[in-house]
Amino acid sequence: MKAFKFLLKDRESKPRNKGITMVLDKGLGYETAKCLMELAGEYVDYLKFGWGTTVVQDEHIVKAKIKMYKKYDIKPYTGGTLFELAYLNNKVPEFFDEAKRLGFDTLEISNGSTELSYDKKLDYIEEAVSNGFHVLSEVGKKNPVLDKDITLDERIQHMENELNAGSSKVIVEAREGGKNIGIFDEAGKAKDDEIDYIINNMSDSDKIIWEAPQKDQQVYFVLKLGRDVNLGNIPTDDIISLETIRCGLRGDTLGKF
Repeated sequence: MKAFKFLLKDRESKPRNKGITMVLDKGLGYETAKCLMELAGEYVDYLKFGWGTTVVQDEHIVKAKIKMYKKYDIKPYTGGTLFELAYLNNKVPEFFDEAKRLGFDTLEISNGSTELSYDKKLDYIEEAVSNGFHVLSEVGKKNPVLDKDITLDERIQHMENELNAGSSKVIVEAREGGKNIGIFDEAGKAKDDEIDYIINNMSDSDKIIWEAPQKDQQVYFVLKLGRDVNLGNIPTDDIISLETIRCGLRGDTLGKF
């Protein structure tokens, strides 16, 4: 039982379709990850093994963490950069096989760091789904200059196409820092007009996961779209903090719902 449970408002239980929290694992040790999930696992829906971090970890640790995360009804998955690395090396079939062998049921498909064509990206989403994977796809470029070349209408069309190709959710790129990329300006402040445009023109904006690695960005989205907004790239240290923001247990959102 939770301490002061009478002050806690219930949230949708897992598996959730909204109010999703996607957390970034940048290379946690097994015991650290286990302790963290004992404390906060009920608040995590997706756990991303960031970029290519799995490649430099012993596979027994990766497999153990995957198994442990799943015990908490969390979907662990590979970051999109790892898929892009497989693409660059002409090893996508091997990538799918290895992901299955390690225990991943979920993958991220992206083209943020490579020149993978958009049509080919859609083909890979369909291929991953046909191979039995739950797919998240990320829209946007990691290079701010290239990302600015994508218009809002193009971004929206990409998200719609990727959902139609089989992605269960689409992620709006903001990287680990959340500055000068996509929906955030150089200071990390949300571009409100652009976010409104995306929301108002998407057929189902509940299928968007907004990367919001900074606390002020998390507060912004919760106040704007409610506590059941989908947020991603949450640092491991911020899992509990974000949940208190969602539940109105922090000054930023106290009494705001």
